[in-house]
Amino acid sequence: MNAALLAAIAFVAFALGYHFYSGFLARHIFDLQPDEPVPSHELEDGVDYVPTRLHVLWGHHFASIAGAAPIVGPAIAVIWGWVPALIWVCVGTVFMGAAHDFSALVISARHRGRSIGDVAGSVINPRVRTLFLIVISLLIWVVLAVFAYIIATLFHSTPSSIFPINVQILIAMVLGWLVYRRGMPMFLPSIVCYVGLLVAIFYGGAVATALPFLQAISISTWVWMLLGYSFVASVMPVWLLLQPRDYINSHQLLTGLAVLSAGLLVLQPKIVAPAFNLEPEGAPSMIPFLFVTIACGAISGFHGLVASGTTSKQLSKMTDARPIGYGGMLAEGFLGLMAVLAATAGFSEASDWWSHYSSWGAANGLAAKLDAFVSGGASFVAALGIPFETAQTFMAVMVIAFAATSLDTGARIQRLVLAELSEAYNIKPLSNRYIAGALGVGAALILAITQGGGQGGLALWPLFGTTNQLVAGVTLLIVSIWLKKNGRPYLYTLIPMVAISLVTAWAMVGNLFDYYARFEDLWLLAISGTIILALDIWILMEGFRTLRELDGSPTD
Repeated sequence: MNAALLAAIAFVAFALGYHFYSGFLARHIFDLQPDEPVPSHELEDGVDYVPTRLHVLWGHHFASIAGAAPIVGPAIAVIWGWVPALIWVCVGTVFMGAAHDFSALVISARHRGRSIGDVAGSVINPRVRTLFLIVISLLIWVVLAVFAYIIATLFHSTPSSIFPINVQILIAMVLGWLVYRRGMPMFLPSIVCYVGLLVAIFYGGAVATALPFLQAISISTWVWMLLGYSFVASVMPVWLLLQPRDYINSHQLLTGLAVLSAGLLVLQPKIVAPAFNLEPEGAPSMIPFLFVTIACGAISGFHGLVASGTTSKQLSKMTDARPIGYGGMLAEGFLGLMAVLAATAGFSEASDWWSHYSSWGAANGLAAKLDAFVSGGASFVAALGIPFETAQTFMAVMVIAFAATSLDTGARIQRLVLAELSEAYNIKPLSNRYIAGALGVGAALILAITQGGGQGGLALWPLFGTTNQLVAGVTLLIVSIWLKKNGRPYLYTLIPMVAISLVTAWAMVGNLFDYYARFEDLWLLAISGTIILALDIWILMEGFRTLRELDGSPTD
């Protein structure tokens, strides 16, 4: 099968989904109005609540959700064959993931920019708010520790990426100052900054060679520095670093997708992986585990946390929610598609693919799959005449930049979640953004250093996929209840909620059986997974009880 043809078909499917389905949701389900009040204007504070132009906020939102997960998940899931992975990415993105992100953004914006966990207190009851905020905090805790480790690993394996990533941070801060303090428009200066980033990528290898101490920095040291940086970034005004850096990242991602697509058209690679491989050695059953292995590339609870945690506070007008929430997820779905193609058509021979996917043990793992995406994607880019080493650095910088954005945004969301908990229980110190930020990042650092090399977060990473999808299910349930309370059709969010919750609970129970069978070694996963599943079931029971009690009449 020709990989370029598959990419074209998926692109058309995404375009049709945006034109028809998102338009239907915006007009007939949520009734978006351009003059509707939004929290960024009503609560503007210059730190978190900042009215932002559509294209700039799209860049922030997209870069924040497009971390390493939509690359790693598909690159692992192709072990069951490229057909199941491709179908789930396309169908899941259009009808579940994009609708989830869009609805979470709208609901949050209509509740003063509060996180979806805090909104649960108004939609269901205060007890559910506490339970859901705890689950959210646990999810972000793991994300911060693991993403710091991922970036540290890539810095260590690809030292040529260190210089351009640091250049990007500096030029992003200059861009933020020029725009918000000097009144310059964002677009043209951001293009200049992006060109500067490309130049830095070109010279990244030379700088790494000239400064050999960069290659000598250990992974654990990088983890310390990265989490320290994420704390600083999480308490800074959103306009100074997060917005401009994410906007530059959006240029990078769009360029990356463009050159990957162009490389596909030039190279016309054939998929060497099998269409179906339903019983790979040592792998769990494709159903339900495909649906939690590919999370962020199809539907992701973390996206709802970004939408309601940071994006809703910057939404300049309500109608922007459609291109940002729904459109941003479509772009992420296309990234997930590229990960599928890079992991199936980026190999010259079928034997090369089988050497990576001969068993679940060979296919599973973060570092190996990130390397497969970077190398496979670089082979597409190199088809355009770009030196392979430069293409490889470009791909590595793209992955690191998105993971770093998710790290920054995750740290900010964790700070805001802790602040919401402090408001609910009157814990005044946590209302201070520096204390809440330090606590959130400090907890992630403790988790990271519990194992050598800063990889402590990997001990809980097997829970990410299921926990992430459980959060997505609860988010859709909250949206469904809000829709029913306001007399609006709610099956368009309730049906995806039931589907993702069932397959995820199935996968979680299957994992727990395995964890308890090896309790002596996996006791942390067993206990943590049990707690998360119990909290999720409790929340769902409370939610469905509220849903049953509603008579469908509009209410405030």
